[in-house]
Amino acid sequence: MLRISLSILGISFMALLLWWGLKSGYDTEAAMEEEYTITPLTRHWQKPIPHQVTPEGLKSLSAAECGQCHTEIYKEWQQSTHSVAWQDKQFQAELKKDNIYACLNCHIPLQNQQEYIVGGLINGDFSNPVLTPNPDFNRELQHESITCAACHIRDGSVIGTQGFADVTHATTIDTEFLSEELCMSCHNVAEQVTAVLVCTFETGDEWMNNWAREEGQNCISCHMPVVEREVLTGSGKIRKSHQHYFAGSGIPKFEGHEAKALEALVISTSELPAQYVVGNSIDFELKLKNEFAGHTVPTGDPERFYLIDFTLTNQQGDTVKLKQYRIGEEWVWYPEAKKISDNNLKPKEERAYSFNYIIAENDDLNLNISITKHRMTAENAAYDGILGEYPLSISIFNKNYFIPVSAPH
Repeated sequence: MLRISLSILGISFMALLLWWGLKSGYDTEAAMEEEYTITPLTRHWQKPIPHQVTPEGLKSLSAAECGQCHTEIYKEWQQSTHSVAWQDKQFQAELKKDNIYACLNCHIPLQNQQEYIVGGLINGDFSNPVLTPNPDFNRELQHESITCAACHIRDGSVIGTQGFADVTHATTIDTEFLSEELCMSCHNVAEQVTAVLVCTFETGDEWMNNWAREEGQNCISCHMPVVEREVLTGSGKIRKSHQHYFAGSGIPKFEGHEAKALEALVISTSELPAQYVVGNSIDFELKLKNEFAGHTVPTGDPERFYLIDFTLTNQQGDTVKLKQYRIGEEWVWYPEAKKISDNNLKPKEERAYSFNYIIAENDDLNLNISITKHRMTAENAAYDGILGEYPLSISIFNKNYFIPVSAPH
């Protein structure tokens, strides 16, 4: 950490500070009278991928350029949440509230995609970075979010896992680079950024301590399954490659977006008797097991959760009894962000949820069981100004049971 005084920095830094003050509302007049500590960026998540040049044989870093030869992979990426990580309404709402530039490094990870270069933090404050305009900023590339080049281009070469004799651009084969370590550079960051802002993506740590790693399964095994196809369109050569949908929660980012779901849960239900009489007890059990994920469910964003709803109604449609269970973390965000509970399903964990009701009237009943997966609450979406504009949940299970009831003999 370097302690410096504005009195010895010279006019260039003063001009920079004035410019930033006008942009952010920072109190630059008071700044002229104070000493400042410029905190350097030391953690990997604080920095973008350094500026990348276009490899020889390509015209640009654009995903569309890659898609001219890798057509199927490009189409898959277009349907992925990676392709809209920058446009994501929740992310944009959070960014406007806090203006934390470090958050850009996972949503638009290339320096080429970022409008400013961050040279450090004034007094260690993430909301007051030292910014200079990026002369190589590419706005079109910015709107590609987590684009092909973010993973596949370094030092003027396209990195792949296999070689091609007929390739027309500079290529490097590096399976170690294109491993789960690359995924975890974003999906394993847990930091208290400010008092009210936390980045708590611990999927990598969860995987490191569970069955999947022990059995040789990683992020790529599940989220980028192997498929045989033409990797180079029109080559006529069928080869093994990986799907690029990056299947996950399956909750779309906007209406019409077909996010691919990768469901980890095995759901089982108890059987119900064919007939009930008044005074009998309806006893129903639903079991959920995190069978397939090598991480907790849900994982990543702490606002995600599952709801399990039991709804019992009579033949007139009146609700007789409701019971709801929630799986996920619960946080308080103000005045300080703090986790208050966590009942995420751990890998291979099975949990039972029960519903009980003693029948009081001679009236047939209907029992509905539904499981929904949620990105965030309606309350938080309203606070972010995106309620009604942003898909918040999907249904993953819905089943109805008719319960015939008769008078006691």
